[in-house]
Amino acid sequence: MEGENVEFKEAKNSYEFDNLAKYACALSNLCGDRVVFGITDKRPRKVVGSQAFEQPERTRKGLIDRLHINVDFTELYDDAGHRVLVFIVPFCPIGQVVQNSKDGIAWWRIGEILVPMPDEVRQRIYEEGGQRFYGVS
Repeated sequence: MEGENVEFKEAKNSYEFDNLAKYACALSNLCGDRVVFGITDKRPRKVVGSQAFEQPERTRKGLIDRLHINVDFTELYDDAGHRVLVFIVPFCPIGQVVQNSKDGIAWWRIGEILVPMPDEVRQRIYEEGGQRFYGVS
């Protein structure tokens, strides 16, 4: 499960929905993958459990409404009863970008940092779908 597009969040007690939406948006724009809660951010990774998003179906629906992509989730428990919550984020459709409807930004990730998608990246994505892109004015 270790990969450059998997985002681990320790989030033992809670996590901001707006931040989850930004990471999910960026992951979708980068090929999709997973946001995992309840595992330490830093290596070596350890299961610590998370109480974030105690109603994951509600959170899933919120992500779908915000990003217009079909996010899914799974809950896992280790032998000690620690809960790990995994949101599964699909790759954005070919020729399209995923934008966060709250802020209108197509989020992107450079290393560990979230940034608005660079215009040249957006241009390449739109060209895949045969659309012209005129940039942001």
